[in-house]
Amino acid sequence: MAASHASSRRKASTVFEDYNDMAFSALYDEGVSLKKRAVSVYVLLCELRSFIQLNKTGFEKVLKKYDKIMDRKLKKTYLNKYVYPAYPFKQSTMDELTRNLERMEAAYAQIGTKGDIVEAKRELRLHLREHVVWERNTVWREMIGIERKAQAANIGITQTLLGRDTTGGKVRRQGDEVESDMKEVDTPIGRYRCPQWLLSRTFWILVACIAVFVVLLVVPIMEMPEQQNCLAMVVFVSLLWATEAIPLFVTSLLVPFLAVTLNVVRSDVEPHRRLESKAAASYVFSAMWTPVIMLLLGGFTIAAALSKYNIAKMMATLVLSKAGTKPRTVLLVNMFVAMFASMWISNVAAPVLCYSIIQPILRNLPADSDMTKALLLGIALSSNIGGAASPIASPQNLIALQNMGPEPSWGVWFFVALPVCIISILLIWVLLLVTFQPGRGTSIVPIRPLKDKFSGTQWFISIVTVTTIALWCVSHQLEATFGDMGVVAIIPIIAFFGTGILTKEDFNNFLWTIIILAAGGLSLGKSVNSSGLLHTLAESITAGVQAAIMMEDSRTGQRYLQVKHFLTRGIPASLITFVVIITVGYGLMLAVGF
Repeated sequence: MAASHASSRRKASTVFEDYNDMAFSALYDEGVSLKKRAVSVYVLLCELRSFIQLNKTGFEKVLKKYDKIMDRKLKKTYLNKYVYPAYPFKQSTMDELTRNLERMEAAYAQIGTKGDIVEAKRELRLHLREHVVWERNTVWREMIGIERKAQAANIGITQTLLGRDTTGGKVRRQGDEVESDMKEVDTPIGRYRCPQWLLSRTFWILVACIAVFVVLLVVPIMEMPEQQNCLAMVVFVSLLWATEAIPLFVTSLLVPFLAVTLNVVRSDVEPHRRLESKAAASYVFSAMWTPVIMLLLGGFTIAAALSKYNIAKMMATLVLSKAGTKPRTVLLVNMFVAMFASMWISNVAAPVLCYSIIQPILRNLPADSDMTKALLLGIALSSNIGGAASPIASPQNLIALQNMGPEPSWGVWFFVALPVCIISILLIWVLLLVTFQPGRGTSIVPIRPLKDKFSGTQWFISIVTVTTIALWCVSHQLEATFGDMGVVAIIPIIAFFGTGILTKEDFNNFLWTIIILAAGGLSLGKSVNSSGLLHTLAESITAGVQAAIMMEDSRTGQRYLQVKHFLTRGIPASLITFVVIITVGYGLMLAVGF
């Protein structure tokens, strides 16, 4: 009996311990479940609040757009009468949501953080942040962003050397079979498999460029070896830039490599001996980062600020709203706005801005309207002309500015460039009016000005921009203070990035490929000048021209040709050559399918 009693006691003890374990496990599971439910309710409440805020903002934006297009003042009245009194948008509703969120924070603190409200808020916010970031990643970045990047990455590129052909008709879709990297080729001696890149047009263009490079290195053309090597480098780099066998900025990075390894750099001090590789590397790389690059960065900074805060669009819309409804006047004003925009936000971004502004006009015109054609072509041509109106409109302007001696100031540049650009635009305007006759049966919808007032940030950007441009215009008078225009370009960079107006994402979005391209061009020019090749070519060309005009009769000493003969025959000869290029040359381009 004693043994059996002890046995029963031991059994009861085991059951009690199992019960404690199960009870603890049940309580733990219940606590985890409550925490998950609290997080879920908290996220739903935050989503509800965001939904209300989003719809409220949507009503405001829609009414604002309606007032802008229809030239009405409905927004304030409609919001106060219908939107704000509605239950979701009442302040009492938002207060109730806030109280419910506070209750969930208190409940979560009791369950998971031992009553610490601050820690509970931090953990709940962390859950909320993870939820929002996950949604954005899956919806936007993975579905839309990737497709955009895939399309944008191949604009203007026919096919990379080792990459796949991503032209519009050959884009791989979901479910398509993976294209093989090998291709079978039939030859007279059999059928063989070889890599696809070996049969690509880009590969053979690159091979041809390299062959020309090697021939120019081997065949003696120039007397001095550094000039011979420099000539081969210039032709090779020019062919790569022209054919885009490799990306343009990669070719630019090839310039310092070739300049150093081919020993084309000479000392600036007589007797101009060839520099060793270490000294040549320092010389070439110093040419790649010059005040011109700082001017480019300053121009990109101003353009980014003007575009990001809609200053350029507001100014352009204000001017176009004063153009009226006469087709010829609207066309001329659009062309001048495009030119002015090209001066400050580059001749690439200007047409994009102008096309977005004239959308109300285009929507109310037939697709085959002569006015539509004249507008689009006028903006494109004016933006191209505007690329010469200011030094920062195009990178080539800055390179030309640095290589001119003496270097002209911005004021001198404007004095020469603006009249040329204005006259050119007026002539093109007349040409478009004569050829398209856009005024026949065309009704223009007037563009409404933006009713947004200038904010403090926009005024700050405008003041810094105007100040920087003014300093650029008088840079020669301030050389004792600033030294170079590149130093002045630092002002907008510090002012906009230092104050947070522009962020590091804006800095990363600069056209760095253009900057590298300009740096490569600068280093190439420096190398050509240092090697003496430029001087040798100039002497040979000058000797040929002088020999032509200075040839004389050996018996009488009278010259065969005079300057007037070059003017009266040379200019028509240039025009005839131009006509041949646009007729025969264009016909040959069409024949080869270019």
